[in-house]
Amino acid sequence: MIGYTVHSGYVLKGASLVRKYFGTDGVRGIANTELTCELAYKLGRAGGYVLAQKEHKDNVKVVVGKDTRISGDLLQSSLEAGLMSVGCDVVSVGVIPTPGVAYLIKKLDADLGVVISASHNPFEYNGIKFFNEDGYKLDDEIELEIESYIDDISKITYYPIGAELGNKISMHEATRDYIDYLKTIVDEDFTGLKVVLDCANGASFDIAPKVYAELGAEVVAINNHPDGLNINDKCGSTHPESLCKAVVANEADLGLAYDGDADRLIAVDENGNVIDGDHIMIMSALFLKEKKKLKNDTLVVTVMSNIGLGIAAKNNGINTATTAVGDRYVLEEMKKNGYNLGGEQSGHMILLDYNTTGDGILSSLLLSSIVKEKRMQLSQAAAIMTQYPQVLVNAKVQNGNKNRYMEVDEVKVEIERIEDILDGEGRVLIRPSGTEPLVRVMLEGKEEGQLKELATNLADLIVEKLG
Repeated sequence: MIGYTVHSGYVLKGASLVRKYFGTDGVRGIANTELTCELAYKLGRAGGYVLAQKEHKDNVKVVVGKDTRISGDLLQSSLEAGLMSVGCDVVSVGVIPTPGVAYLIKKLDADLGVVISASHNPFEYNGIKFFNEDGYKLDDEIELEIESYIDDISKITYYPIGAELGNKISMHEATRDYIDYLKTIVDEDFTGLKVVLDCANGASFDIAPKVYAELGAEVVAINNHPDGLNINDKCGSTHPESLCKAVVANEADLGLAYDGDADRLIAVDENGNVIDGDHIMIMSALFLKEKKKLKNDTLVVTVMSNIGLGIAAKNNGINTATTAVGDRYVLEEMKKNGYNLGGEQSGHMILLDYNTTGDGILSSLLLSSIVKEKRMQLSQAAAIMTQYPQVLVNAKVQNGNKNRYMEVDEVKVEIERIEDILDGEGRVLIRPSGTEPLVRVMLEGKEEGQLKELATNLADLIVEKLG
């Protein structure tokens, strides 16, 4: 059959490592209450020590960047103080997309990098995430080690003095290196291409328009005037409605929406229709395959990708490898098996030949190259994939029961019944929430009305048995 039921052990890969501060993408919370200056200082001190200073090395270098949130300066000061207190030299590169920091770690031969951002979340939130010396996000075990020092910061007894203290260097011109690098990846001259860029009032507000303009495109930039409070506010990849209107109003070839730290991309075609991450991934995979640049002819996706992507991949000779939800699992699969393209439906796409994390601007350049080189409209290119309806219903259960649904015979029987009804043209996906007392029931198939009824009945049954 095309689809499958996903059991809890598969989806919760790595969940046995319970972390107190780190989530799936660094430490996040409301700035100054949940993510405090004290915590930021401890993160800097503990992170700098674990990742770079256990052996008290000389000339440890840390690249620090941020998005446009009002709390960025507040948290940056504390974080950098913590880093410098264990002898780390801080290279502050200012406002820059998260993938820009990942790139600059290697460019500047740094020992680690830190980004102060809460990605697509509202402005009152912020976050701190680390990258190791190779530009990758940290393994669970490393995060747990950092947490052990945060809970008892006195365990770090290294207090350098005098010339051994860390320095801070402001290097905001380093963003120019990132811009120039992005331009080297593109083979196409974008002259004649008209694009609308929704910068989410975030980290891409200056860089993305510069890259496109310098490649010859006609650029209309929207939501590119950050004030510290308007990041992701009814704009960007999570709210593409204004971009849809702007593309049609400006008669543009395509629209490109980033999130607050520009590691995600959602596109809009010339008719104002949203093109999600699944479509972008399959178009990119086919484009790279045609150029013999798709390693092992394989695209890595998560269980949340639409089954339409799998069908399109199969029809075009592209293999798919499926992981649990989360870019860390996508990247893990890519590194393990030598794949170079993977991502999520949310628009987080990793092009491992060029960067070590999701890069929204890079993804948009590849998508624009497809449109320009093939001389076709984005709607035509996106037609490679037919999107199947997806219905998601949350079943609220006791927290201790959310992994036990497959132990209930009635639930197993109902799942089997639904799969028989879908008859190979849909799937059932059950996914316990990692943070809430919920079991998420997602169904895909051809008839949305039928899916809603089946999903609601299954969710109600799970609540009845486990709520």
